[in-house]
Amino acid sequence: MATIDLDQLVSDMKTAASGILNADVSTFRGFSERQLKAIAQQAALVATGIATKQITEETEQFFLDSLEDMALSFAKTLRGLLMVTIEKVWNAIVGVLWNAISKAANVVLPVPVLN
Repeated sequence: MATIDLDQLVSDMKTAASGILNADVSTFRGFSERQLKAIAQQAALVATGIATKQITEETEQFFLDSLEDMALSFAKTLRGLLMVTIEKVWNAIVGVLWNAISKAANVVLPVPVLN
């Protein structure tokens, strides 16, 4: 029976997780930067509109609610992206573990997938 090299197994799990995280983090950064800039620009427009009275007291709450909606949509989208990344990392780490066990025990284990 083969044995599992624990140091190598830890290294393989880190590599699997890091590959996913590095790719997804750069995606998050780009998405976050664009979205936050857009929200900030919208806030500046609302502030200018309120200051110049182009946005009236009657319409002010509408524009403020729109900003809240933008922030909430951003947060929900980011949460969804994070959940997908967590699933990818879990799948990668479990894949490494099951592969190591399969090789050491000389069996074929079906790799579970987190849905």
